[in-house]
Amino acid sequence: MNGKRKGTIISPSLLSADFSKLTEECVDIERGGAKWLHLDVMDGSFVPNISFGAPVIACLRDKTKMFFDVHLMIDEPIRYIDDFVRAGAELITVHTEACSDVAATVKKIKDSGVHAGLTVKPATPVEEILPYLPELHTVMIMTVNPGFSGQKFMPEMLDKIKTLNAERERLGLDFYIEVDGGVGEGNAELLCSAGVDVLVAGSGVFGKEDRKAAISALIEKGDSCNG
Repeated sequence: MNGKRKGTIISPSLLSADFSKLTEECVDIERGGAKWLHLDVMDGSFVPNISFGAPVIACLRDKTKMFFDVHLMIDEPIRYIDDFVRAGAELITVHTEACSDVAATVKKIKDSGVHAGLTVKPATPVEEILPYLPELHTVMIMTVNPGFSGQKFMPEMLDKIKTLNAERERLGLDFYIEVDGGVGEGNAELLCSAGVDVLVAGSGVFGKEDRKAAISALIEKGDSCNG
């Protein structure tokens, strides 16, 4: 594949779910058409919040067939790759800023038998990721500052998406471009037109009464840019 993939993928962020009934929430969005599940792991150090860890992910693994899209917002994530692989992660995305050795961390993820992804905070240039593109399954662009759900989308991050898409085309690579933060019906088409394949939506899915309708609307908006 060279360039944008066909078919927008929605990866609802579990951080916006009702934690008193996580199994039911996962079943609901899977029935609603979600193919991926975005799992935000925060340590209270790399980002100013604490969420959940590998045990919660492990408890959900046999409850759904969704692709487990694990986003580690933790310092030196290489220390915990084995734990998240055992828990059922299929994609592990880490921040370049959190790794003392990015290449070794990416290699550890891939050697563990799962897909590797990289991301950066909004203030970090996307150029930090470019040397690693041939090794990656996914590159995620943060369109909010990581740590809390419900933040407003930062439109200036569109330039990062366009840079990545141009590099993907130039190099003939097939990694996914994922975007996380403030995603909804109002910007899904804009994002996918810039090259995004995977939309992470928190309140944009879990915050809706009809999750199937919310997911379908996002897919329709995203796919519309493919003509």
